[in-house]
Amino acid sequence: MHTLAIAALQTAPVAHDPEASWQRFAGQVWATRALFPHVQLLLVPELLLAAESPLLQSTADWMERAAVPVPGPLTDRICALAAETGLWLVPGSLFERADDGNVYNTALAVSPAGEIVARYRKIFPWQPYEKATPGNEFVVFDIPGTGRVGLAICYDGSFPETVRQLAWLGAEIVIQPTLTTTRDREMELVCARANAWTNQLYVVNVNAADPAGVGVSVIVDPEGIVRQQAGAGEEILVDVLDLDSVARVRRYGSAGINRPWDQLARYGEGIALPMYGGTFRTPGWATDGSERR
Repeated sequence: MHTLAIAALQTAPVAHDPEASWQRFAGQVWATRALFPHVQLLLVPELLLAAESPLLQSTADWMERAAVPVPGPLTDRICALAAETGLWLVPGSLFERADDGNVYNTALAVSPAGEIVARYRKIFPWQPYEKATPGNEFVVFDIPGTGRVGLAICYDGSFPETVRQLAWLGAEIVIQPTLTTTRDREMELVCARANAWTNQLYVVNVNAADPAGVGVSVIVDPEGIVRQQAGAGEEILVDVLDLDSVARVRRYGSAGINRPWDQLARYGEGIALPMYGGTFRTPGWATDGSERR
């Protein structure tokens, strides 16, 4: 049986105070480790360690002021914390000041060995409001002996291409740190369920708690069923995800009926996709039975 025990912390930063936000985050990680020693991976909301503020307290220059290099002193602290606690960490996202001079909204995955194993730059910033430069590459990473994880950030989930591409790359779980401060959260929940169902994988969407965000984090299973849903305040969602259920649902269908990936694998190459100037290519995992564990 392949399982992944996760803890999704619906929490909030200390607005415009990166050091206080770090101390709060580190304390919560250690508290989670003590309370739930079986947890393997911990994730938090978008821009938590960038100390982003509630919407009406935002300042135009905060992204530039909060941007940090990757790797750098902040990521060194994250890596050390992962090694000390023995946890996989997806510490939301950071404002990354890159070598090309741009600032990206970047999510990281850090292993229990204290190594950055994945870096994903948000492809679909929330424009025109978010000023970060868009990334251009979808990212997955492997947890040895367990499964493959894809990274997405907040507004990425509004574009079906995001999770479809991550599933094509073999993701069985999509981790989606989020910072939603507005009343369109209900549409995001619809997207989270649709992305999970149409791609037959888990979606873990963790939003910031009040007052930084509106909360309502969710864990959705490969059949599009909401396993857990938070309220508006600070909460921790602890769950054990059965990754064998991804293979089961893809083979036999959601509710034992619907098999979209199987159908794409059989007929996709014959479907013209004029929007992309090409056609669908069947992923190897859909035909050769290979495992990435």
